Amino acid sequence: MTALKVRQIGNSLGVVLPKEVLSRLNLAEGDSVFVTETPDGAMRITPYDPAFEEQMRAAREGMAAYRNTLRELAK
Repeated sequence: MTALKVRQIGNSLGVVLPKEVLSRLNLAEGDSVFVTETPDGAMRITPYDPAFEEQMRAAREGMAAYRNTLRELAK
């Protein structure tokens, strides 16, 4: 667990992520992070967009359903 302190950054509040956390999340300056609430009420910070993940899940299902058609179209 890493404890972070909330600080004043301009007119906003924010936290500074240590290098170790940035490395584990594979983040660099300018990258986006997403905060989502888990079913138990906790907050989760992730570099992955949950909406994009949902779209990719739907795309994978569509590709699996039309696998043979897509293979023929690729020829």
